[in-house]
Amino acid sequence: MKELMLGNKAVARGLYEAGCSVISSYPGTPSTEITEEAAKYDEIYCEWAPNEKVALESAHGASLGGVRSACAMKHVGLNVAADPLFTIAYQGVNAGLVICVADDPGMHSSQNEQDSRHYAEAAKVPMLEPSDSAEALLFAKRAYEISEAYCTPVLLKMCTRVAHSQSVVEPGERVVPEQVPYRKDPTKVMMTVNSRNAHLRVEQRTKDLIAWAETCDLNRVEMGSTELGIICDSTSYQYAREVFGDNASYLKLGMIYPMPEQLIVDFAARVDRCIVLEELDPFIENHCKKLGVAVAGKELFPVCGEFSQNLVRSCMSLPVPERVHIDDAIPARPPVMCAGCPHRGIFYTLSKRKYMVYGDIGCYTLGAVAPLNAMDLNVCMGASCSGLHGFNKAMGAEGERKSVGVIGDSTFAHSGVTGIMNIAYNMSNSTIIILDNSITGMTGHQQNPTTGKNLRGEPAGKVDLEALCRALGFQRVRVVDPYQLDTVDKVIQDELAAEEPSIIISRRPCVMIKGVKHNPPLEVQTDKCVGCKACMRIGCPAISVKDGKARIDNTLCIGCKVCSQMCRFGAL
Repeated sequence: MKELMLGNKAVARGLYEAGCSVISSYPGTPSTEITEEAAKYDEIYCEWAPNEKVALESAHGASLGGVRSACAMKHVGLNVAADPLFTIAYQGVNAGLVICVADDPGMHSSQNEQDSRHYAEAAKVPMLEPSDSAEALLFAKRAYEISEAYCTPVLLKMCTRVAHSQSVVEPGERVVPEQVPYRKDPTKVMMTVNSRNAHLRVEQRTKDLIAWAETCDLNRVEMGSTELGIICDSTSYQYAREVFGDNASYLKLGMIYPMPEQLIVDFAARVDRCIVLEELDPFIENHCKKLGVAVAGKELFPVCGEFSQNLVRSCMSLPVPERVHIDDAIPARPPVMCAGCPHRGIFYTLSKRKYMVYGDIGCYTLGAVAPLNAMDLNVCMGASCSGLHGFNKAMGAEGERKSVGVIGDSTFAHSGVTGIMNIAYNMSNSTIIILDNSITGMTGHQQNPTTGKNLRGEPAGKVDLEALCRALGFQRVRVVDPYQLDTVDKVIQDELAAEEPSIIISRRPCVMIKGVKHNPPLEVQTDKCVGCKACMRIGCPAISVKDGKARIDNTLCIGCKVCSQMCRFGAL
């Protein structure tokens, strides 16, 4: 029976139908739902790994053990997993291994918009790229066939628009292949002559895959008018079809690496004019030009940002349909931390003291926006710890007394541990604040090694942050409640003044976790409120000012009382 299905859910269904038995991932928008949906199938063992490198290594281990496996991550997660990826490409697989990676053109929830297609080319592994949910399901299944036929991991590339849109699919039955016996093979040890021989095999594999790509059904030609030919992939194919319909011909590439050669040359010869429509980098375009095919690409379309039908029309000098306009000016609605967010008190204190704050990746990155403006920069997962160390080595005592690193509990487990180990080992008087909100908040409340629960919510091993930090060499480890502003202020000042490295753990569960109890909302005693707006400085969305008096939104306020600590008149 046909079903309307989210792209990520369709990938999970494809993994299930293909007989995948093990999935190890790290959550990251827009890839998270792949693993969450797969976990609903009892036949698949699913887990959240501490980071993407560990996830890929675990999935590869399951492949060596003879069962089909997968892992999922966002585009920047593939940076973390790149180390094992490049060697696994040489070493090969036993049972099939599929690596799902989701790009984020437009940076809806990412710090950059890199193009993961380059990883396929650099690592010399095949990459499939679906353009809707039906292809997402199909391509996940086909990826295992390619993986096992060519002894290679296969990248399945999603993007935000395909991952988070819905289209019709027709689910099938699950078919589990027999477990592949493990056989000891000394040539799998990647060193010296083994690695050299493996490289030769990889190059031959690429040639074989190019030959296969010429006729495989993952790449298809759809002939319409021959006045214009469009070579495209993923969502760009959908936009092209909607804009041009039968007024163009299409070469739709579902296998984006390695790409066919003769198929492209022949298609271009059948049309009067050929263009390449692709988001982000000129990946297809450069391939076409290497083949000597005359195409237009990035001189027509932007290299930055997400595409749309109207963008394609505009770039091709076609009429753009009139859009709906709202005459009234709408106030900007920048992202903001939730009402009662435990991170708010920490960032208010850091902002008040004008400290240099080396931030990290998570919902607490919103500490950078007004009115707190408390975060100076962020780079990647875990960089706050190692980056602060380097900053303080350059700045000396002047920096050490006025700078902190801020990192969430999940991000700390992901890649902050080695950074603080470096601080303790190489001795900078750096202070790291771990924002322990008992969950992975930014990507939708996934468990992590510090929560004591696994992906399915079952009891699991729990990292003791205080014991771990002490074991890594920190003598000063303090725990604070971020709702207690005076205590937070004093502890931060004490630790910055100390002549040794220190850790501050700000511990309070995320207010959005199911089961977290909230206090009754606060009330404003209007006779005491003088309209000074001191309570507005923390940027809580539950507080506003109207007619010169503070107002509390009862539907948002969770009674954390942080704002009441800022009111000198006892009005809250």
